[in-house]
Amino acid sequence: MSSPYAPGIVPGRLPPETLAENFLDLHPPLDPHEAHVAADRCYFCHDAPCVTACPTGIDIPLFIRQIATGTPEAAARTIFESNILGGMCARVCPTEELCEEVCVREVAEGRPVEIGRLQRHATDTMMARQGHPFERAPATGKRIAVVGAGPAGLSCAHRLAMKGHDVTLYEAKPKPGGLNEYGIAAYKSTEDFAAREAEWIMGIGGIELVTGRALGQGLDLEALRHEYDAVFLGVGLGGVNALTAEGGDKGGVVDAVRFIEELRQAPDRGTLPVGRNVVVIGGGMTAVDAAIQSRLLGADNVTIAYRRSRERMAASRYEQDLAASKGVRLMFNVQPKAVHGNGAAQEIELEITEERDGALTGTGETIRLPADHVMRAIGQTLVTDAGLELAGGKISVDRSLRTSLSKVWAGGDCASGGDDLTVTAVAQGRDAAEDIHRMLMG
Repeated sequence: MSSPYAPGIVPGRLPPETLAENFLDLHPPLDPHEAHVAADRCYFCHDAPCVTACPTGIDIPLFIRQIATGTPEAAARTIFESNILGGMCARVCPTEELCEEVCVREVAEGRPVEIGRLQRHATDTMMARQGHPFERAPATGKRIAVVGAGPAGLSCAHRLAMKGHDVTLYEAKPKPGGLNEYGIAAYKSTEDFAAREAEWIMGIGGIELVTGRALGQGLDLEALRHEYDAVFLGVGLGGVNALTAEGGDKGGVVDAVRFIEELRQAPDRGTLPVGRNVVVIGGGMTAVDAAIQSRLLGADNVTIAYRRSRERMAASRYEQDLAASKGVRLMFNVQPKAVHGNGAAQEIELEITEERDGALTGTGETIRLPADHVMRAIGQTLVTDAGLELAGGKISVDRSLRTSLSKVWAGGDCASGGDDLTVTAVAQGRDAAEDIHRMLMG
C-alpha cells in the first residue's frame, strides 16, 4: 500500500504485536490495594495547596480520604461535583505542574501523592456501574444552545441539564469529545474512553446531540440567539497556522493535529503512514504527542524543533522527558528556514535563533536534517468569530464568561484568558453554565 503523502511515508513499519504494546495505557490504573496504599500517603492538609492549584477546585484531600476509607464511589462524586470530566482530566491533565507540584509530599520528599491516578481510580470505579450519579432538577422550560461538544461544551451542557434546562449540543464532527476524542495522544486515553465518557455525561438527560453542524456551517449565531434563551460557544480553535518557510507546501509537510486525529480514529494503526525521518515543528503538547506517536509507529528518527529555549517550551518538563525516553530528539533555539526536496520533503533547513531583550532573532547560521515527514504544530487559530469582539485572536469574555453579545457566553480554547488545558475548559464551561442559570432564573 503506497502512501498518499510522499514516497518515504509508508504504513506498516512495525508488526501488529509491537504496535499494540507501544500504544498501551501510559499510566495503568491502580488496583484497590494500590489505591489504598497511595491514598494513605496523603496528609489531608487543611487549606491544601493542591486544591488551590486545581482549576476546577476539586476537594482533593476529601476524595483521597474517601478512597482511604474504602468508598471510591463517594470519592468520585466529590470529584464530579466540581469536574464532570474528572475521568479524562485524571488521564491527560499535567498534574505534575498543577496539584502534584504543590503537594506537601513533593515539596518535602520529591515524591507527591499520586493525585491523578487516585482520581482515575475513583472516577473509573463509579463510571463502571450502571446509571448516572446526578439527577436533573425539575424542568425550567428554558432552552440553551451549546455549540461545540469538547470539554467546555460537555461541561456546560451537563451543568445546565442538571439544573433542569433543555440543551441542544451542536458538534461539527461525527462524535462528541472535541480534542479529547480527536486530539489527545492515543496512549493517554485508551479503550475509546473519550466516547464512553461523553455518552456517560449525556446520561444525565435533557441533552440533545446534533452532529455535523458548526458556526458558518449550518449554524448562524444570530438565529441561535433568537431561537434559544442563551448560547454557549465552546468551538475550540479549528484553524492551524501555516509553515511560512520556503518549501512549506511540499509533499510530506503535514498538520500535526490532523496526524493525531487520523491516528486516534484509525481502527488499525498498522495502516497509518509515517516517515523514516520525522521533524515536528513546535513546542507544545501537540508537538510532543505527534513526535512520540511517530516513534511508536516506527519512525527511525524523530526530532522536535522549537524556536526558543527549553524553559520557554509550552509542554511540561515531564512531557519533554517522556519524549526523550521514547527516543525523540529535542532541539531548541531553531526555526524552520526551508524544506528541501524534489516535490517532496527530503531535508529541512533550520536556522539557529537567539533571544535579545525578549525578542527572537535568527543568527543566520543554519543546519540541515534529513526529513521526509515534517509536521506543523505551531499553534491553532479561531476559525470563525461570528461577529464577536476578539482579544488576542480569541473570543473576548469577561469574568463571567460573557461575550460582547447579549445571551452569548464562551469558554475553552476559543475564549480569551484560558491556558489551553482540558481542566480549564471544564471549569469555564461549568462556570458559564452557573452564570447562565443565574441569568435565566432571575
